[in-house]
Amino acid sequence: MEHEDVTEKIIGCAYRVYNEMGFGFLESVYEKCLLIEL
Repeated sequence: MEHEDVTEKIIGCAYRVYNEMGFGFLESVYEKCLLIEL
């Protein structure tokens, strides 16, 4: 159950970052945003 919770949080953060930023940025930009969101 613990792994499911962590996975759900990571995927949710990734969706929020993508929805906020959109597409077209370098991977490093999304990486930094995801770190902030987590």
